[in-house]
Amino acid sequence: MLWKTGLIFLCWGLTSGELQDSQSGTPATPARRTLDFGYVPSGVYDTVAYYEPGAIGVLFNMMHAFLYVVQPNPFPEGELGLMFLNFRPENIVLTLQVIYYEIGFVVCTALGLLFTVLLPLVGLLFCFCRCCDNCGGEMHQRQRKNTDCLRGLLTTLLLTTTFIITAGVLCAYAANQNLSSQLKSMRRLVKSNLKDLHTFANQTPAQIDYLISQYGTVEHHVLYDLDNVGLLLGGRIHEELGKDVQPALNAALSMTGTMRDTKDALENVSLTLETLQEGTVKLQANLSLVRGSLSNALNDPVCTDPRSSEICRNIRSTLPRLEIAANYSSLPDVTNQLDKVNEVLETDLGQIVEKGYTSFNDTPTLVTDQTRNIVEGVKVLLDDIGSNISTFTKLFPVHSSLTNFTKMISHTHSQIEDIYPQVDQMDFYRWICCITLCCMVVLILTFNFLGLLCGILGFDRHATPTTRGCVSNTGGNLLMAGVGFSFLFSWVLMGVITALFLVGGNLEKLVCEPFQTRQLFKVLDTPNLVNSAWRNFIPGYLYNDPEMDLTAYSLYSNCKDNRGIYSALHLDKIFNISAFLNTSVYSKYVSRKFEGMKVDLRGIILLESEGKQNLISFTKTGINEIDFAAYLEEVNKGVTRINLVDFASQLDAQADQLFKGTLQTSLKGHANTIRQIHIQQVIPLEQSMKYVKARSILNQSIRLLERTSSDLPVRVIDLLAAVDAAQFLISHNATFVVNQETEKYKQTIIGYFKQYIDWIRTSLALEVATCKPLSNIVDTAEILGCSFLLDSMNTFWFGLGCSTLFLLPSIILSVKLAKFYRRMDTEDVYDE
Repeated sequence: MLWKTGLIFLCWGLTSGELQDSQSGTPATPARRTLDFGYVPSGVYDTVAYYEPGAIGVLFNMMHAFLYVVQPNPFPEGELGLMFLNFRPENIVLTLQVIYYEIGFVVCTALGLLFTVLLPLVGLLFCFCRCCDNCGGEMHQRQRKNTDCLRGLLTTLLLTTTFIITAGVLCAYAANQNLSSQLKSMRRLVKSNLKDLHTFANQTPAQIDYLISQYGTVEHHVLYDLDNVGLLLGGRIHEELGKDVQPALNAALSMTGTMRDTKDALENVSLTLETLQEGTVKLQANLSLVRGSLSNALNDPVCTDPRSSEICRNIRSTLPRLEIAANYSSLPDVTNQLDKVNEVLETDLGQIVEKGYTSFNDTPTLVTDQTRNIVEGVKVLLDDIGSNISTFTKLFPVHSSLTNFTKMISHTHSQIEDIYPQVDQMDFYRWICCITLCCMVVLILTFNFLGLLCGILGFDRHATPTTRGCVSNTGGNLLMAGVGFSFLFSWVLMGVITALFLVGGNLEKLVCEPFQTRQLFKVLDTPNLVNSAWRNFIPGYLYNDPEMDLTAYSLYSNCKDNRGIYSALHLDKIFNISAFLNTSVYSKYVSRKFEGMKVDLRGIILLESEGKQNLISFTKTGINEIDFAAYLEEVNKGVTRINLVDFASQLDAQADQLFKGTLQTSLKGHANTIRQIHIQQVIPLEQSMKYVKARSILNQSIRLLERTSSDLPVRVIDLLAAVDAAQFLISHNATFVVNQETEKYKQTIIGYFKQYIDWIRTSLALEVATCKPLSNIVDTAEILGCSFLLDSMNTFWFGLGCSTLFLLPSIILSVKLAKFYRRMDTEDVYDE
């Protein structure tokens, strides 16, 4: 009863450590970070509940093989198995089943009893028979031709039988000595088991303290997340809202670049247009002078000549083409658009957008400021949880219970130590008894060996039966003495052997073998075995709850796997953690704290009204009114309409067709002048970097302005709509995002508690107060009872029984062989 009370208080104390920590969390979504609680300090158990018999194991195997022959039936189950545990002969059917199951033992026991009863009677009748000179008692031996052959055969058979009996005695003696020698191993096993129980009791408080101390890990992570609520919660809110806000602000910022590019393009158009106009105005003037001079020269009378008039007409018809191709002076300037763009740029839209970025990026700071009171409240709750854990630990006397349990172990150890002398004394008496039984057989063996030795050495082939020597006669007498002692001892030996066989054999087949195959647990776990009202006797005895699913096999298996006593004894059913401190209590407290969290983001202004007006003004700068087609047309034209060099060459050729005179000379002079214009003005306009670059810049700028103006109103409208939508989301619909991210943040906090509770449960189930010592005690009991005691005792009767059985042929052979060694009173006489 004392051990039961100590065990319950120990389990109660173990449970208290889990009950404290179960307040810290509730099942939630996986935590953002996995906590590392380290390793629970574990004790090292010394007991190795394993036995290897060594060389004598061969004899054990032979004995087991014999028992299998005697009893090959499998272990009984169901009602038949219960019958062995609670035998009632009233049930005739089950009794017959038990007899049928035990038929091997019944037959062997019957033969043993028959041997025990009949052998003394046979021995008594044998003595009477010999006294009447019968049964070999007549001191007369008839001479036969095969006498020598018969004597040799009997000698060989008796010697063989004697050796078999000797082997059986040696087997019994080895088993007897093995049992005595195992007492030291028994003490070692008992001592190591009790030491393991001390380790179990001493290590458990440190393990519980470690479980409780790891609440600091949870507290550290929770405090870190609370101190960084702006970064964690505010950052998540910022990230979620940023999916809509960032594109709008990025588009606004991109529009500032568009404004600057537009301004640069307008400036480039204005400057390059001025440069190109400057280059083409002078060329246009010179070409106009040459064209006018040629026109005047063609008024010469020579042109009235029929032969020259056609040439003059051809020259006059080409004069309109003698002008510039790209007339930049006809293009409208962009000064008005440039002035309006400059007016728009006077408002720094980039700075306004930057303010929007800054305002939105301050979301973590806003969250930190607006949740300060809630964070402080959760910190206070965190301190309260820690205080509750410390307070709750003191409510259960874990250390005192374990101290009492340790005292109980020490007291038990001292009691065991006290009975060791009695065990030694009992083992000594047992050893004496077993040696006495062996000596009975050894005495018979001594007579047999001495008789054979004297008979063989003292036998004289030439001596007649009446003249045999003293040594030979002594050998025959020794053999008959062995026969007499065989009759005296064999029935005693067989009675002892039968009793040991009946008890030891059944224990081996009904206890030891079923334990090794775990079938014994099925019988022990049979419902209503101990109490008709109990389904399972262990929880019924310990907790008065026989319906609990706690069986002997499950308890043994869990302890064999070195699981914690909390899970092995199903203490969660008795000390229900949820019933004492439901983990959801703390999650409710944390949830209530976060329910009051309000994050107001209406102070965030993404784009001020000045910036919006600036964008609208940008659409009204008039860049869409520029005649881009005219610009591109002029840019793509050449410098002159015709090639001046070709024109001059044609003019020379036509002049050569005229009569020599003033007109011819004038035309050739104009041709040279046109060549000079081409060299001095056209070529520089075509090849000078200044003009080439100006045309390229003008082309690029016009195209840029054309692209910009094509969708500018739509872009601005879409931009303003996106900004307004993002602003509306922040000002009116951010509550959903805030609540969503707050819930995630809250579940992260609760997840730390859940990890702690899960770790507590896993540790209690697998690492804290591992009950390997309990299964070791059961295994040690099996080793002591089966491997040490039963195997040795069964091997003892097996060897001794083998010797006793062979005493029967030894008696017969010794009686017959003694006739050949003893000196006869009379003999057969043959006349020659």
